[in-house]
Amino acid sequence: MAAQPLDAQQVADFHRDGFLIVPGLFDAAEADILRAAAKADKSFEANAYDLEDGEGGKAQLVLWNKAGEDLWGAIARSERIVNAMEQLLDDEVYHYHSKMSIKAPRTGGAWSWHQDYGYWYQNGCLFPDMASVFIAVDPNTRANGCLQVLKGSHQLGRVEHGRFGDQTCADPERVEEALKVMELVYVEIDPGDALFFHSNTLHRSDQNTSDEPRWSLLCCYNSKHNNPYKESHHPFYEPLEKLPDSAIKEMGAKLFESDTEFWDPAADETVGANKDD
Repeated sequence: MAAQPLDAQQVADFHRDGFLIVPGLFDAAEADILRAAAKADKSFEANAYDLEDGEGGKAQLVLWNKAGEDLWGAIARSERIVNAMEQLLDDEVYHYHSKMSIKAPRTGGAWSWHQDYGYWYQNGCLFPDMASVFIAVDPNTRANGCLQVLKGSHQLGRVEHGRFGDQTCADPERVEEALKVMELVYVEIDPGDALFFHSNTLHRSDQNTSDEPRWSLLCCYNSKHNNPYKESHHPFYEPLEKLPDSAIKEMGAKLFESDTEFWDPAADETVGANKDD
């Protein structure tokens, strides 16, 4: 039987709140590897695309679908993450995609309130039985635009989304009402800390007004039973080969190697107006 990295209380907290913060999911040495690799990987700079926030800021994303044989694949396929996702979603999961969210000092853009299922619903996923893990590469603070989550908002179900600038955002009227009755949580976390959150959990972030960058890695997963009924820019189900947690440190010796196939929204005909977050 696979090891279960989360205890019963953590699983219950996730189902109640729509998110779970796990401090130190990656230890200090692993966090250093992630940060050094991210900042040294020139392919991130080459494959980043910009998203204007409508407030004068610019967020950047680098996105890939395949969890390969490099460091980023070792993270997405690590037992500590995949086993936790299978506990939280109560099914086998597969890698839906990963992305590096980049907020440059002083210019890094905001993200408006949205649910990930607001996007993924359009990709043919019938159920919101999907989740992400958000891993701090840099310190995430209020000043540099840390993630904000609305506690319990996954219980709202899918909120209608529409286009605002380059982003797809949740219905502002419904969000405003939800903010009156639900707790807003600023996810201030250190490198190596992680946030697991449900695909219907409302989340946003402010612009980076600090002198420090805010890089964060997100790995997103879908349940096996939720295989999309139509083709999109994210993959159908395929079995995910888990890797032992030790693989991350073993990959530390290969920091400058990458076999990641990045996704270019401008060249993908399946995207239309529905860019990912």
